[in-house]
Amino acid sequence: MPHLATGDAGAVELDLIPAHLIVPRLRRLAMGAVGVGVVVGLIVGLFAGPGVGMLVAAIIALPTAVSALLASRRRMWMCGTVIHAHSGVRTKSVDVAHAVTAELIVRSGRVSQVALQVGDGKRQVAVPLALYTDDGGRELEVLPLRALADGLVSGELAPAVAMSAALIGQLRCEARGAGLEERPLYRAVRLARDANRIPRTVLTDDEVVRISE
Repeated sequence: MPHLATGDAGAVELDLIPAHLIVPRLRRLAMGAVGVGVVVGLIVGLFAGPGVGMLVAAIIALPTAVSALLASRRRMWMCGTVIHAHSGVRTKSVDVAHAVTAELIVRSGRVSQVALQVGDGKRQVAVPLALYTDDGGRELEVLPLRALADGLVSGELAPAVAMSAALIGQLRCEARGAGLEERPLYRAVRLARDANRIPRTVLTDDEVVRISE
């Protein structure tokens, strides 16, 4: 994981989908793009010349392959109250204890996403908290949720404190095995859908409090 080994020994991974699940698929996608590019490039080269064939191969293969490889390097983790987000090229860090903005963002569709977006006035990071489909979903695990909740409540920003309460509510639901309809993160998706605020909306502070109740 980029930079994680050099950071705090107590770093907590914030990746919603673990790297070991997604990286092999992204690498296969990159290899597949290269394979298609080579085949098409060879065919084009037979008729238009090697130079044109190589150009076509690069146009087909490089964008997908590079995007997939960069995506496979993306990581997010938390050391103390600082969230680090590695994009595959560079790392962006935000200390949630000094946050000036904290928002719960809901993207609703066939696959709905709930994310925490927090900023310190200079940088912003968005931490995916949950993905839901009609058949179920995937939620951030207990340890990272706990770390985020503790970090958010360590500052003086009221929306961040409310967000922390929502995450604590999520943890309590997880502890007792509550159904989706009781979980604050899923209730955020339901709220957005019921209000027809699609495909993207930012919950108000009052709404964040409401989904926590």
